[in-house]
Amino acid sequence: MRIAMVTDYYLPTLGGVQTVIKAHREMLEAAGHEVVVFTPLAAPSFDPQVVRLPSARGFAPDGYPFTWTPGAAARTLTAALTARDVDVVHVHTEMFAALAGFEAARALGLPVVQTMHGRIDVYTRSVLPLPSITTVLLAGLHRRYLSHDRARIDGSAPYTRTRTARRMWRLMVSQANHADHVIVPSAHFARKLVAQGVDTPLTVLSNGIEASVLDAVGDPTPRRSDADGELRVLWCGRLSPEKRPEVFTEAVRLTPGIRADMLGDGVSRAAVARAASRIGDGRLVVHGGVPQSRVLETMRSAHVLVSSSFDFDNQPMVILEAIASGLPVIVTDPDLAEALPTGAGAVTPSPDAAGLAAVLHDLRDNSERITRMSLAAIAGRDGVAQSTHGEALVDVYRAAVTRRSTRATDDPRNR
Repeated sequence: MRIAMVTDYYLPTLGGVQTVIKAHREMLEAAGHEVVVFTPLAAPSFDPQVVRLPSARGFAPDGYPFTWTPGAAARTLTAALTARDVDVVHVHTEMFAALAGFEAARALGLPVVQTMHGRIDVYTRSVLPLPSITTVLLAGLHRRYLSHDRARIDGSAPYTRTRTARRMWRLMVSQANHADHVIVPSAHFARKLVAQGVDTPLTVLSNGIEASVLDAVGDPTPRRSDADGELRVLWCGRLSPEKRPEVFTEAVRLTPGIRADMLGDGVSRAAVARAASRIGDGRLVVHGGVPQSRVLETMRSAHVLVSSSFDFDNQPMVILEAIASGLPVIVTDPDLAEALPTGAGAVTPSPDAAGLAAVLHDLRDNSERITRMSLAAIAGRDGVAQSTHGEALVDVYRAAVTRRSTRATDDPRNR
């Protein structure tokens, strides 16, 4: 099968979507499928299977290259998809590369699989300037390519109470309903999408870690902290408001006897660095953006990973990497516990810094609990391997191809 992955974010920029696509690609190619990735790039790619989409000059929101214009990107995609005789288009984002993917697929009669990776309602609120205005522009441009007529947004849900949030949910639901099949990595996000009107066939399919990363991790050893030693804590992700890094920095300040590292970059880095300097004694070190190999290396020496996001993340890849590494995970969002093997992590009693500090304090003084959690992560690591989910992904592609073929046959214009 020949698959086109279309995304607004890809390597060498860092993030969960990029890591998921890398894992999909490696697994599919190992199984004999052909994968080509279409994406905006900050610099030329030397990988023949990565094709650069037209990009804006001098405009990189949150540090990412930006596809522009959607029309030019659609023309690039249409020509490339035709030349490569692609079977299915797999779209991973909701911005302009994604719109170009839908436009090109529609022109060529190709099926579209859409993965819903995350909450752009929270992301746009946290990152875009003047979101009440800029989301209007974004939604207007989106509607020019994909109608929003099939979205029925329930404004009574806690996450849709503002007009801006409803606008972005309408965008997400509409895009999902224009696809032939939808993939959602977590059941908690799938429930929200269905509740807000997604009626396209939907499969909950966990993300996974590619074989090369599992090989790099090797056989993890259980974490053992000395009762009198420091607890080594890791935070890894985009330094951006929706990830709530300030909750982590404050929890570190409230918990003496721990030493923390933060890996990642983003618009909040300066504020995070200032918070780290106020803690003093080098207890919190902000390293900036690092490659995946450095993340895995740091995980080997850590006792626990912390996820401080709340009501935003779907299924962070860094949590799966931690499990593969035998590293216990603390989450402040109960929804994210869905990704954890039984006993491999903890949910904070409250999502604020005080709740996180309480768990860190307990783990600092309970070395046996750290070891039990680590052993549970190691016992469940096979479940985070991409190979575990590979055939299910190909089944989704086949279902999308069949559905598109059936719809084309049923269309009276084709008789």
